[in-house]
Amino acid sequence: MSDTIVALSTPPGRSGIGVIRISGESALLLTCSLLNDPNFSPEPNRVILKAIYDPDTREVIDRALVTFFHAPHSYTGEDVIELSCHGSPQLLLRVLDSLLFFGARTAEPGEFTMRAVANGRLSLTQAEAVRDLIEAQTHAAVRQAARQLGGELSARLQPVKDSLLDIIVPLESSLEFVEDDLPEDIVRNISEKLSSLSAKLDELANSFRRGRLLKEGLRVALVGRPNVGKSSIFNSLLSSDRSIVTEIPGTTRDTISEVVNLEGIPVLITDTAGVRSSADVIEQLGIERTRRAVADADLIVAVIDGSQPFTEEDKKIVSEASESYSVVALNKSDLESFRIHNAQQLAQDLILIPVSAKTGDGLTTLCAEIIKPFSANYLDENSFVITNARHFDLLRRASDSLESAGELIRGGLSEEIILAKLYESLRFLGEITGETTPEAILSQIFSSFCIGK
Repeated sequence: MSDTIVALSTPPGRSGIGVIRISGESALLLTCSLLNDPNFSPEPNRVILKAIYDPDTREVIDRALVTFFHAPHSYTGEDVIELSCHGSPQLLLRVLDSLLFFGARTAEPGEFTMRAVANGRLSLTQAEAVRDLIEAQTHAAVRQAARQLGGELSARLQPVKDSLLDIIVPLESSLEFVEDDLPEDIVRNISEKLSSLSAKLDELANSFRRGRLLKEGLRVALVGRPNVGKSSIFNSLLSSDRSIVTEIPGTTRDTISEVVNLEGIPVLITDTAGVRSSADVIEQLGIERTRRAVADADLIVAVIDGSQPFTEEDKKIVSEASESYSVVALNKSDLESFRIHNAQQLAQDLILIPVSAKTGDGLTTLCAEIIKPFSANYLDENSFVITNARHFDLLRRASDSLESAGELIRGGLSEEIILAKLYESLRFLGEITGETTPEAILSQIFSSFCIGK
């Protein structure tokens, strides 16, 4: 943490601008060396155009915009320099090499944000929101990450922590000064408060199911026998010719996945190989991958050709799909031979949707049915949901500790045992915001960040 670190903060590749970020005690000194100007003393938060020199030849590498953020008023809480250079990959690499030559160290993934947490500029939940904001795939995900970055989760947890401390203080006092058991009215009051706090944490934790879908997306697998139109439906949902479509059965030999945004929900749609008995080794491998995709899916769309008589393979596919969340897409509704009533018995209790991958008829209804089981209150502008599995786990643990403490106090057990559970709950809540998070967990969290952030 005492090193001065440097990294490219914009994505690799050619661009109009590439931003290089330097943070640490020597950030300004290294910049002076890079600019070949030992007297360089920039005004904080002002942008200035300066020439950058090669450390060996002293030739001008580039002319860049230099911005100085003086500690502690910077992203990391340390002295920070940002160099906005021209976006040539070779040029940016040369500037980075020069800074390493002068004594900087390449930043680890998430190290700038980790320093911001260590220096009190961000809480851990806000730092995680930075990562979520960068990775957000929809407007709804951006909105939730922005709310967490603004400190909303910490703000929602603070009253719970304060109430917990209000319970802990008199219990600690009674431990020191009162030899008799707590009065019944005090026991009842504390028990009611613990139940209320536990319910608040449970309500927040229970939003994780929607939050997980918002962050990770809904996984949907298109399954069916060969040549029923899975790839055509896949391409129509994406509005792109992503999968190869031919009249030859078994064209799709592997799973193909793409993300599509359906009413603010990121949906990962997987086109799978047609399921049938085959002696072809490659096709068998594709069918095995199909089965894995089905096992991992949140919802299965069983695609059936409604213009042909149904086969035993159709019946088996629909039967297996019915064991999970599933709908049946009866394709080729544009053909004269299409018969929907023939499929009623096949679909049994499943939702049956006539579609035409060729004309697009029924695809809007199919999309609505795909997200229907997962979209209740999903886009409520006023709702705040938990999107992080770590937060969900710690909220449940904190709630369980409070419930245990309530049972203990109603059972007349000693204050020492009750306090142990209350402090345990407080520790779990502190792990969410980073006050009591073990260093190993912190390292794991920040290793998932991109370099330069």
